[in-house]
Amino acid sequence: EVVRGHQVSQARAVASVDGDEILTVNAALGRRHVGHAGSWAEMPVVRPPLECRPREVMERHEGTIMDRIDMRLADARDMESFPAPPGDGRSALWVRLPGLEMSAAALAVVGDYVPFGIGQALGQRAGGQSLDNTLRVAGRVPTEWVLADVRVHAVTDGFGHGLVHLWAQDGTLLGTASQSTIVRRWRDEPFEERALEGEGADMRGAAR
Repeated sequence: EVVRGHQVSQARAVASVDGDEILTVNAALGRRHVGHAGSWAEMPVVRPPLECRPREVMERHEGTIMDRIDMRLADARDMESFPAPPGDGRSALWVRLPGLEMSAAALAVVGDYVPFGIGQALGQRAGGQSLDNTLRVAGRVPTEWVLADVRVHAVTDGFGHGLVHLWAQDGTLLGTASQSTIVRRWRDEPFEERALEGEGADMRGAAR
């Protein structure tokens, strides 16, 4: 479905497998020239990607998209550190998608890291599953790595909410991604999941 405007169009795409809807995307697309531009967010000071520790892929993520993403802990604790005291709600990791251009679609993948930040904020072996994701694309420059600068706002009643600033290696703000999640925690591998508060929904698969 497309509603065409003079400068901005609204579009909706639905992806399905064997007749089952698995993804819906609503988007506003376009470009306007107003003669003014700027960026006021500040990129955190972190080490370059290759100087940061790799984030290990959990066994249950092997064979999934997570197994194809190169992640480096720029400002974050590794899983072996948990349980630990709560963090300040800020964490960051470098993300690279080998063989893929860092397009808006790729940024949507990198922006899906609020669940990672929830575990960091709580100081627990925890993550979550997305309820909604909104990507706002800002500047576009070529970059191999993107810094996911995660800011968790709140965790309550078994749900978490936060924001990810997406930075190119040269400091350009590529975009922001906001997200709400179902919060889950796990014990040791095979990471049996349960809700942090209450019974939780029986939803499994993409928890991070």
